[in-house]
Amino acid sequence: MENFELDATLRTDMGKGASRRLRRTGVMPGILYGGGKEPVSLNLSHNEMMKHLKHESFYSHVLTLKVNGQAEKAVLKDLQRHPYHPTLLHADFQRVSETEKLHMHIPLHFLNESICVGVKQGGGTISKQMMEIEILCLAKDLPEFIEVDLTNVQLGHTIHLSDLKLPEGVELVALSHGDSEHDLPVVSVHIARGGQDDEAAATTEDNAK
Repeated sequence: MENFELDATLRTDMGKGASRRLRRTGVMPGILYGGGKEPVSLNLSHNEMMKHLKHESFYSHVLTLKVNGQAEKAVLKDLQRHPYHPTLLHADFQRVSETEKLHMHIPLHFLNESICVGVKQGGGTISKQMMEIEILCLAKDLPEFIEVDLTNVQLGHTIHLSDLKLPEGVELVALSHGDSEHDLPVVSVHIARGGQDDEAAATTEDNAK
C-alpha cells in the first residue's frame, strides 16, 4: 500500500490576485477542514501534487499532510483543474477522525473481462454503467478500490450495487436508503446492439449471392 505525504505551509496571502501570483511560482492554493478544527488555507507544491495524482490510489487514500512540519491525516475531497491547461487550481482536504465516518468515491476495478463466460461463450459485450461508487466507512477501513469479478457473469446478466463484495466496515451510500430503487446496475453483459440483425442481414446477403 502506498504512503502519500504532502508538504504544505499555512497561507496568509488571500484573494484571486494572490492565487495567480502563487501559481506563477509553482505553488497552488488549498484548504484543510473538518475534524472539529478550524479550516486553514494552504500553499502546496504544484509539481508534488501532479506527481502524486499519477497514482489512482491517491484519490482514495488517507494521506499525511505536513502543515508547517506538523502531520495531519487527511483525504482529498475536491480538486479543481484548469479547463484546458494541464494545471491544478485548488485542492480541498478533509481531516480524518478515527471515530467519524468518511463519504468517499472509490474506483471500481473490473477483473477477468477477457474470460467472462457471457463474452467467451455467449458472444456478448460488457457494458459498464459505473466506474466508481460512493461509500461510507471509517478511515481505518477505507479501501483503495472495489473489485468486480466478471468471470462467471452470464449473457443477459447484470451486476447491481447489492451484488458487490465490500470489505468489512464499508457501506454503500446508495443502499443506505433501504429501498431497491437505489440498487443501480454496475455492469452487464449483453448482445451487442444490432448484433443479431447484422448476422441475419449477412445471411440473407450470402443466400442472395
